[in-house]
Amino acid sequence: MGAAMNGTTRLLLGGILALSVLYALGALVEVGDGLSLTTLLGSWPTAVTAGLAAASLLYEARRRARGTDDVEANVDGADAVGALRFLGFSALAWCAGAVTYAVTGLITPSVAFSLTFGDLFALFALPLFVIGFTRFAPLPRGVRPSMRHFTDSYVCAAALFSAVWLLLFAPLYHELGQGTGFLAFALVYPIADIAVLCLLAPLVFTSPHSTRRAVLIAIGAFVIICGADLIGAITRLTGEPLAGGIEHPVRLLGFALLGSLPWLIRERAGTTPRKITGRGLYRFAPEIAAAVAVFVSTIVLTWGALRLEGVAPVLPLAAGSAVLVLLVRASGLLEENVTLTRIVHTRERHFHELARNSGDVILILEFDARVFYVSPGAAEAFGYRLDDILAEPVTTLIHPEDLPRIGAAMSAFKRGASEGIHLRARVLAGDGTWRHTESTASLYEQPGEPDRLLVTTRDISAQVALEDQVNHLTFHDGITGLPNRAYLEERAREVLTRRELAFGPTEEVAAIFLDLDGFTAVNDSAGHTFGDYLLAQAARRLRTTTRAGVTLARWGGDEFSVLIEEGAHAQQVVDLAERLVRAISAEPFQVADQEVVLTASAGVAFAERGMDSGELLRNADMAMARAKEQGGGGRLEIYAAHMHAKVVNRLELQTELRQALADNAFTLEYQPVVDLETSQVTAVEALVRWRRGDELVQPEEFIGPAEESGLITPLGEWILREACERVAMWRASDWDIGLSVNLSVKQILSPRFVETVAGALEETGLPGRVLTMEVDEEVLLENPGEAVERLAELRRLGVRLAIDDFGMGYASLAHLRELRVDAIKIDPSFIRDLGQDGTVTLLTHTIIRLGQDLGMDVVAEGIERSDQLEQLRSMGCGHGQGFLVARPMVAEGVEALVGGGAEVAL
Repeated sequence: MGAAMNGTTRLLLGGILALSVLYALGALVEVGDGLSLTTLLGSWPTAVTAGLAAASLLYEARRRARGTDDVEANVDGADAVGALRFLGFSALAWCAGAVTYAVTGLITPSVAFSLTFGDLFALFALPLFVIGFTRFAPLPRGVRPSMRHFTDSYVCAAALFSAVWLLLFAPLYHELGQGTGFLAFALVYPIADIAVLCLLAPLVFTSPHSTRRAVLIAIGAFVIICGADLIGAITRLTGEPLAGGIEHPVRLLGFALLGSLPWLIRERAGTTPRKITGRGLYRFAPEIAAAVAVFVSTIVLTWGALRLEGVAPVLPLAAGSAVLVLLVRASGLLEENVTLTRIVHTRERHFHELARNSGDVILILEFDARVFYVSPGAAEAFGYRLDDILAEPVTTLIHPEDLPRIGAAMSAFKRGASEGIHLRARVLAGDGTWRHTESTASLYEQPGEPDRLLVTTRDISAQVALEDQVNHLTFHDGITGLPNRAYLEERAREVLTRRELAFGPTEEVAAIFLDLDGFTAVNDSAGHTFGDYLLAQAARRLRTTTRAGVTLARWGGDEFSVLIEEGAHAQQVVDLAERLVRAISAEPFQVADQEVVLTASAGVAFAERGMDSGELLRNADMAMARAKEQGGGGRLEIYAAHMHAKVVNRLELQTELRQALADNAFTLEYQPVVDLETSQVTAVEALVRWRRGDELVQPEEFIGPAEESGLITPLGEWILREACERVAMWRASDWDIGLSVNLSVKQILSPRFVETVAGALEETGLPGRVLTMEVDEEVLLENPGEAVERLAELRRLGVRLAIDDFGMGYASLAHLRELRVDAIKIDPSFIRDLGQDGTVTLLTHTIIRLGQDLGMDVVAEGIERSDQLEQLRSMGCGHGQGFLVARPMVAEGVEALVGGGAEVAL
């Protein structure tokens, strides 16, 4: 039945089997007058079981008709609701027959042998079962397929009946010496059961995969019921219950299995479909069944003829009719095979004619990419000999960058894809050039042969070259070779759209416009040709000044524009604009034998949220215009006054920071980290503050300028030594507490970073395992190789590593692979919406589970409400910090809060 059954299924089947075994054991218990317990109970248990089976099947049919469970089962012509309904009706008819037997006592040997209402009910159940079964496994459609199925079923039934007659009923017939009428009544059930069984059994192999499990269970139940009917027929002939009435437990087992069908198919409706290859034996199930049945019956009949003196007249009739039908069937098969062979040969001939006359290259490939067939002239079209094409897999001719697409397509076919796949790839020609090709690949199936791929390939190199030329002329300037105005506008639109869709904070997107001062006068006096040479030289200078993540374009006339797409802050944008201006005026331009001195005026504009590309470029153009109005000559203007003021203030702030560091104007505060389960303070995070006069400046206002100016390295060293010294003093007072310190990328990449950390630990006596260094995603975005190596050296010192603000950066999961970290700190934005946003709650729970599974400590930052605390506790989060736990405080405040007990009230 496919995959292993789960516990519920095994329990259900075990219960059914146990019930049947217990009932069967009743045949060994005598209750008087030579009767067994099973014989005494008679048909009542089977009647009850059949009734329960009918109720189960009809209930499931009604439930599926009302709900949506039947969607998956109603494929390939199957009707699960109808199948369950008719199977329920058949079980109801069997129940009525069993009740009738029990009431009238027809099963006892003393009652005359004849057909009764109980038999009529039981026989009426058979067509109902056939209708229900064929709703799960539909009969073949069409006249010829139907005739094939019915003739093959007849051959099977005749052969099977012949064997059953010879082995079971012929000896009883001779021994009892009764008339043919008496025997006819006894054979009603076996004949009907054999006919139905041979009609339905081949459908198991051709049934839809979505109902395959239900079909197997139904046919299994029917086989058991057929066995009970066969035992019952022998009982009727002999007049004595066989094996103490074993017929009843067997029938009960069949009805119980049929009634459990709805519950057994709820777990898994069917198996994964397999592709038809033309070689699967299940396609010829009726023919195989008929052949096997005839073979077996031939052996049985031969064996019987050698042992029996006479044969009843019914046997030649069954055997002869089966042989006659088999001959008719064989003649039909021969005619079909001749027709199919003729069609196959005709299609193969047409295929080769098309391949010979087609301008495309046609290949038939094995799944290892070796060539099985190649159309005539295909090798010469790419400059190869035919032997060269056949010698190696075609993947050796595919450009390395295109190989992943080819591999993905072949993998899709191996997984069962049946639709054609269109591909573009570069193919190595015999002259060493790469030719662009367009191919269509589809599955090529031939009966009796392995599956292959049919590939039709066309050389589109000329088309691609034309497209490239058109694109270049459309989006590039003919004089400077730079992208033109149309390209820059489109590129700016793409960049701003991408930034609007980005998650979390992004870097600046900005535009710089540059105008050559005095170019118009030079162009008018010396001519346009002279001016074109001058523009080309200016473009070369500007190109050498820009970097990756920047698009330089010629806007028009003597104006150039630069789009800063990524990797820059406001100050870096301004610095780039100044370098571009200096590149123009750095030295005179040499055109022919003349030297021309030019300067440039520049304007800068920054993209704000919601701003479109047109507005951004207009702002930069207006800023450049104001620079020229102010006199030009290397002047730079920023469009947004607040942005200009921000840049100026940042430069002033960096100057103040240098003085503050020299004056020792920084101080540390510590925020406790608490074990959420025990409320125990386990560590503190060191946070730097700047005393600027009477004001205490928070780190978010000066850490950025400190990093840009390089002050973060000496400031970070001071923070580390000061915090290590304080925590070492606490630990000397028998306070078991850890320390967390934040790191920036520039600190990690500083030359003596590891030596500085080692020196601080040695000087303060703080063990390395007590110190946790917190890093964020920028570690792997800026010189990741060196940064990871530095952090690995820290671990060798025994220092612990933690990922700060986990979940906010796109590289967070990559951190867990690149770095061996000991803890992750969940970003406060997750904690803020905890319990209010279902998606955020689920993500938070997932992060906690991920950390637990990887053996890491999980710390939740920003706990401010009691409901957040309770949810984190229920999720199993180990540690937390935030205003609800404790606000950042000076060292004395920490000592007063903890009071030596290292515990806070939560």
